[in-house]
Amino acid sequence: MATLPKVGTNWSELRDRLRQMKQDDYAWRAGRLPLYVYHHTEELLRISQEAHTEFFTENALGRTAFPSVANLESEVIEIGIGILGGGPGAGGTFTSGGTESIFLAVKAARDWARKEKGIERPKIVMPISVHPAANKAAEYLGMEVARTPLRSDFRADIELLQAAIDERTCMIYASAPGYPHGVFDPIEEIGAVARERSLWFHVDACLGGFLAPFAREIGYPVPAFDLSVPSVSSLSADIHKYGFAAKGASLLLFADREHQKYLRFEFSNWPRGIYVTNTFQGTRAAGPIASAWAVMNTLGVAGYREIARVIMDGKARLAAGIEQIRGLRVIQPSDLCILLYDSVDPAVDIFAVADRMAKKSWYIGKSITPKAIHVGLNPVVAHAIDDYLTDLSTCVGRVRNRK
Repeated sequence: MATLPKVGTNWSELRDRLRQMKQDDYAWRAGRLPLYVYHHTEELLRISQEAHTEFFTENALGRTAFPSVANLESEVIEIGIGILGGGPGAGGTFTSGGTESIFLAVKAARDWARKEKGIERPKIVMPISVHPAANKAAEYLGMEVARTPLRSDFRADIELLQAAIDERTCMIYASAPGYPHGVFDPIEEIGAVARERSLWFHVDACLGGFLAPFAREIGYPVPAFDLSVPSVSSLSADIHKYGFAAKGASLLLFADREHQKYLRFEFSNWPRGIYVTNTFQGTRAAGPIASAWAVMNTLGVAGYREIARVIMDGKARLAAGIEQIRGLRVIQPSDLCILLYDSVDPAVDIFAVADRMAKKSWYIGKSITPKAIHVGLNPVVAHAIDDYLTDLSTCVGRVRNRK
């Protein structure tokens, strides 16, 4: 059991111990970890770290005490609105990550439904591929969730979504793209349903929000998904994913900034006076805000387009390489940065392949439905594709031959 030392230990020793602890972590700099870490270059990482350190001590709760942080936050939100199709009436808030953005979107929809529609215990309808954070939020907030099956292409089935809507439904929730399969739900079609039924429509673009717009700009067919779709009420997008900011950086954006009032928590029944927050957190780290601002301004449109090109080209190279390995098949479709592949050879169990790849120090994601290997592409993973394919071919051969 760890205990507080009676006398402090010098930092050089502690730093060595910290570095030693990391020895068994997956080598993300070598592209062997296709999730959790989003890395482009060492230079961009250094900029992110230095910006974070510049605001290491400041507290984003204290907007009047730290107007610099408030200004940085406002600029990051404005940049996000511009990237993600918001108009002059749009608004947003900076959060600690996708889970908080999703929580706040669900909370806003709940409070909107209570005030505007008189629904005391509102319900959310969503396809089964939606991130579990939506159910987590609903559980905390006393809401009901109905999850509906997908079409054969892994996208939301509009008819089944419609059938699940009842008089207590306040919100439809969809993904752009969903993490399990890497595909966009039909946002415009779902939006038409939301508009017809006067429902709040949230788009979860936590994964693709800072990649999809730039992939579209360089010629890839990205469907309409953002605040430019008229019926989208709110959208979540993580800057610490394909925005490449330090972790705790996400945005919750609103097509109409008036809806931000449903985020607000106000309390005055205490001796200090009124307490107001627009996020779940009270004290908030300012470092991720500064990191997001610095990275966005360092990369600019050109930098994000280049990242999109590296990722999309890498996915194509990976898919082509997998198809060349006897017994493997890339599962189509995939709209952005996720790739799934399985086995069509009865002698090759894809999870056995995954286990062998893990022994070669690759972090392997396993998809349950369909049974497949799941790969998320980012630039550093794209640079490791040749090594990945070499090891994959070897592992498939050994599984087939039971070696």
